[in-house]
Amino acid sequence: MSRRPAPPPDLAGRWLAKFFTEHLAGERAVSPRTVASYRDAMKLLLTWFKDAEHIPPEKLCLVDIDRSRVLRFLDWLEAERGCSAATRNQRLAVIKSFSRYTAVEQPEHLDQVTQVLAIRQKKIPAPELGHLTAVEVKALLAEPGTASARTLRDTALLALAYDTAARVQELCDLDIADVRRAEPMTVVIRGKGSKVRYVPVMGPTARLLTDYLEHLDPHPGIGPGAAPLFRGPNHARLTRSGIAKLLARHVRAVRARDPRWAPGLKVTPHTLRRTRAMHLIQAGVNLIYIRDLLGHVDVSTTEIYARADAETKRKAIEDAYEPLTPKTLPDWTTDASLIGWLDSMTR
Repeated sequence: MSRRPAPPPDLAGRWLAKFFTEHLAGERAVSPRTVASYRDAMKLLLTWFKDAEHIPPEKLCLVDIDRSRVLRFLDWLEAERGCSAATRNQRLAVIKSFSRYTAVEQPEHLDQVTQVLAIRQKKIPAPELGHLTAVEVKALLAEPGTASARTLRDTALLALAYDTAARVQELCDLDIADVRRAEPMTVVIRGKGSKVRYVPVMGPTARLLTDYLEHLDPHPGIGPGAAPLFRGPNHARLTRSGIAKLLARHVRAVRARDPRWAPGLKVTPHTLRRTRAMHLIQAGVNLIYIRDLLGHVDVSTTEIYARADAETKRKAIEDAYEPLTPKTLPDWTTDASLIGWLDSMTR
């Protein structure tokens, strides 16, 4: 009886499984959302190999993932799928991460991996950092009102989103137990990379959130602490798209009443986060504190808000300015020696 031939040691499927289970989930302990993002990128790569290179996933080897094919895959993303440069860069980052992992496990492919790692990301324009003014935020937060349980939820959610500068997914993930209702009120926010931060809630928002929690119906079958803080129909946790639609509805209502409100600005949940950061910078709050509020790993990420705030920079320069220039400059045309020196330069 003949034995089945052993699979090639560099079969990509084998190393993909290890990459996701042992490396990403085990060694790096990345979040489920990061795993899902990496999975989607690698699924696209496998699909491209199958359709464009006629290499089915079960036969794909590490040696097949070379520089020329990766470049063709990236071109396909932009030309055929209409992906942006930012999406292209994200897919490339995932491929590079997988390549680095396989280089350690299969060092004989190091030269090929080095060529893949040398592929440069495309430059993308700096993001627009448009934000709302304090008056515009006040008008938006006042729009839902508190006449019903739904409008009270919307007001509490928008106020908390601005106050804490939380990411939209962080708002979705909040449970009732994450709100410390004793004074001063704080909220436990679980951010990227499973990092936890404790964010203070300002007095007006704290009172609004307390009122919301007191009128919140208990979730059937779930303990009061484990229930989601912000719910949609049938007690289901609000999703990212649900919060985006909720915000868009109130933005339309404000603009219908005042067409001059935030002209030309696309207002999304991230706009509230950006607005809070810009307002804190304008108030002179130290970047280190703003970094901690936003959940940034490095203060250099937070600095983009400081660089974008031209008005604060202008005021800081004006405050530090010491006038040294004479008020009246002498008339150089009356200086005979200077005129003679200038004339001599042409001789």
